[in-house]
Amino acid sequence: MAVVGPHPAVADVRRAVREALADLPRGAVVLAACSGGADSTALAAALAFTAPRLGLRGGLLTVDHQLQEGSGERARAVADQGERLGLDPAEVLTVTVGTEGGPEAAAREARYAALASAADRHGAAAVLLGHTRDDQAETVLLGLARGSGPRSLSGMAARAGHYRRPFLDLPRATTVAACRALGLHPWDDPHNDDPRYTRVRVRRRVLPVLEGELGPGVAEALARTARMAREDADALDEWAGSAYRDCALSDIGGSVTLSVAELERLPDAVRRRVLRRAAIAAGAPSGALSATHVLAVDRLVTRWRGQKPADLPGGLSAARRYGTLILAKSPHHA
Repeated sequence: MAVVGPHPAVADVRRAVREALADLPRGAVVLAACSGGADSTALAAALAFTAPRLGLRGGLLTVDHQLQEGSGERARAVADQGERLGLDPAEVLTVTVGTEGGPEAAAREARYAALASAADRHGAAAVLLGHTRDDQAETVLLGLARGSGPRSLSGMAARAGHYRRPFLDLPRATTVAACRALGLHPWDDPHNDDPRYTRVRVRRRVLPVLEGELGPGVAEALARTARMAREDADALDEWAGSAYRDCALSDIGGSVTLSVAELERLPDAVRRRVLRRAAIAAGAPSGALSATHVLAVDRLVTRWRGQKPADLPGGLSAARRYGTLILAKSPHHA
């Protein structure tokens, strides 16, 4: 009798997880972040199948944001499903979502803080996230709409610290098909259809229009663009790191002094990365440091007319003096 293999979608998600974990040592703990949707449910099932075959210990984390009635019960059901799949631990993380930055950003911040804390507590070598190629395409479109640079357009990294995204090369349709083939019943979060959220509008309205007008394959092309943009951004960041060391005359105690002559020799893209790095080293909050701030500092190098210092987040300022650029606490905030 011929041996029938798994459904193609099931094979795809398992292969993606296996390849994402191939470098981990035997005995390592790997946790899947699972919301209960198709993407993360397929991820949890693939981890449950793959982990023991690689000598790893697979677990599941699900976050209760407490934003909808019955969210605690649904989170518990996701954890229970993880236990049935053989994942241990299968844990509910209950968080309180703030308001800063809007509902999407606040929920994301609370979720990642909880995942990071749980990963540390369990000694996890990796936390898997279920983002797909479609999510990557949405991220690139959002970056384009904001007028972001190459780093933002590079989308989500396949690996970032403890986090790994095995499904970035798989379409969402594959995770849906895998769940169906495995007899799993994902939960459809109503927030995923709420047009108040920008990402939902991109998913439900913008991408379908692009596919209809330009033909199929737009999501795949955007994801491919993200990979190329990430390669370029990584190379520029590496160059900027070396250039920063050449330009920095001092970097002590929240004050950074750079050589203007060295800065002037750099291409725009590298120099601005150096200036951003210097501002953060001096104490500027990275999340508040915008391209506008960096351009204002850049003009002190490239368009010097004796202008006043440039103000930066965190009570800092950048001033040009005697061939140097000094980023430090503003006298008004010292």
